[in-house]
Amino acid sequence: MKRREFITLLGGAAAAWPLAARAQQPGKLARVGFLSGGAGPNPNIYGFQQGMRQLGYVEGQNLVLIYRWAAAQRARVVDLARELLELNVDVIASHTTEAIAAIRSLNTAIPVVMTAISDPIGNGLVASFARPGGNTTGVSLFSNELAGKRLEMLNQLIPQLRRVAILAERDRPPTATLISETQAAAHVLHLALQTFEVRPEEIAEALRSIDKERADAVIVQQNLSFTPHLRQIADLAMSYRLPTVHPTREFVETGKLLTYGPNLFSLGERTTWYIDRILNGTKPADLPVEQPTKFELLNLKTANALGLAIPQSLLAIADEVIE
Repeated sequence: MKRREFITLLGGAAAAWPLAARAQQPGKLARVGFLSGGAGPNPNIYGFQQGMRQLGYVEGQNLVLIYRWAAAQRARVVDLARELLELNVDVIASHTTEAIAAIRSLNTAIPVVMTAISDPIGNGLVASFARPGGNTTGVSLFSNELAGKRLEMLNQLIPQLRRVAILAERDRPPTATLISETQAAAHVLHLALQTFEVRPEEIAEALRSIDKERADAVIVQQNLSFTPHLRQIADLAMSYRLPTVHPTREFVETGKLLTYGPNLFSLGERTTWYIDRILNGTKPADLPVEQPTKFELLNLKTANALGLAIPQSLLAIADEVIE
């Protein structure tokens, strides 16, 4: 059930969101590349596609969209970035930190738009939100910074909460920030924190270890490498009776308990405002990076299966509840 509109983007640029289609100059064919670390379309890309249509961009008429998929193979990212650059695209969009870093390593002039990137400052993609500088701007996923709030929500949900585990991808740039932010919050809440940095093929063994270590709950990192394994994570967590929390709603819809973060579809849709501005001559450095507001989603079915009673305080702030 919908509680309220679940996403409102911040910043001066948000006020300029066009209500009517505002496509590029007539007769000019826009060439837009999308470099993804995933294996195919996801909610972020679907939102991106819808946003382009709403702005009056139609493939084959005034738009060429060129996709490249790394399929969670990091070794392919640089080669795919090079392919897009050789195809003379006008701008490249991406929701993958490594992909944007690869593009920037090859070409510092091509405009790059982030469609959902966590910690773009810490990863060196932009200088600041207000003045991104360089060739990159867009929308921040704003996920790692919410680590403290996620722990607070778990604390409300699980009265006996003492030990929390993090399941994250090893050797990935945003992982260090996620861990440090969560460690700081755990210290304030007097919680013990265990970190499990793994490859996707090691997820099952990691969850077995988390269960053996008697963790009371698990925070699962949002990343494209884990996405194909969401059902596996949900099923294993339920078999171990481990409550889980995640940054985006797609995780909870597979059967997990709680999310606290933005809606990926809406972020992708909003990103097209940047694409349109850049295609019409605005420099990325002049477009502030936007940060989404929080988004909450609870899965009552999962809570009931785990024997957890959802406090009214959490129900009151949840934008949507799966019953």
